[in-house]
Amino acid sequence: MEVQSVQAIAFSSLTTNTIPAEFIRPEKEQPALTTFRGPAPEIPTVDLCDPDQGNLVRLIANASKEWGIFQVVNHGIPSDVISNLQAVGKQFFELPQEEKEAYAKPCGAQSVEGYGNKLQKDPDGKKAWVDHLFHRTWPPSVVNYRFWPKNPPSYREANEVYANYVREVADKLFTCLSLGLGLRGDALKEAGGGEEMVFMMKINYYPPCPQPDLTLGVVAHTDFSALTLLVPNEVPGLQVLKDNRWIDAKYIPNALIVHIGDQIEIMSNGKYRSVLHRSTVNKEKARMSWPVFLEPPAEFVVGPVPELVNEENPPKYKPKKFKDYAFCKLNKLPQ
Repeated sequence: MEVQSVQAIAFSSLTTNTIPAEFIRPEKEQPALTTFRGPAPEIPTVDLCDPDQGNLVRLIANASKEWGIFQVVNHGIPSDVISNLQAVGKQFFELPQEEKEAYAKPCGAQSVEGYGNKLQKDPDGKKAWVDHLFHRTWPPSVVNYRFWPKNPPSYREANEVYANYVREVADKLFTCLSLGLGLRGDALKEAGGGEEMVFMMKINYYPPCPQPDLTLGVVAHTDFSALTLLVPNEVPGLQVLKDNRWIDAKYIPNALIVHIGDQIEIMSNGKYRSVLHRSTVNKEKARMSWPVFLEPPAEFVVGPVPELVNEENPPKYKPKKFKDYAFCKLNKLPQ
């Protein structure tokens, strides 16, 4: 299936120094007009090796309640594992277009897996300045290697090694998030699918853009996952809405950026909040990011954890199969 890649559009835009009209966002979304330039608070950073478990739980819970996002350092993923992941992803996006298209999303597929650039419906027909590749990395029963690039040859190994480390970090985060709500340590993981929870890798490739002030790599959204664990390259671009201001995320080498997703907001009955975020693009350099979305299995029903619901705290969300939630979100239908 032929993909009209943003990479190709970016290359042809170099001669005109302009971008096609469908990539120009309305003024209320343009980063030049909406990014906050004054002194702003920084996204919290958490040391995952903090020997004081109570303090670690408190920091993660507070960040998840007040921000919905935090960065973690000393997370236990070796820097060479991260650099290998980034190297093979970059090499894939540098391949000739026809090689990348061998992994294109099939027409009419229900899954997001594969190479492409269309994800959410845009009511105004606008497009985002990004190409992407999705594929599941865990559990083995849902992995489809048809969407894993064979070139570069080390792609599979780099991703499998990273996936094993990410699962360990995810378990630690779920435990802290559960304890932060006064629940037993495994409560949120079990409420999101337990060992059947799906790990979905996405590589975002944002090519250099001649008019970065007018467009977005990814428009403002919350993730419909439970958690998202993201590693970026060194080109800044992630922005978070905090107190009605779009503020830049500081780049911390080898840190993981943790997003609270919609499913944890639902499970926590609104105590933790899903973060509204977007991505800007760069005029000179390609920006890349590697988010891993931790999602309940398709048929799994997610709702508020029963221990968090009572007469004073009635349920704010109705239980729903994850596949139905995702369908409504991608098609901009009411939940």
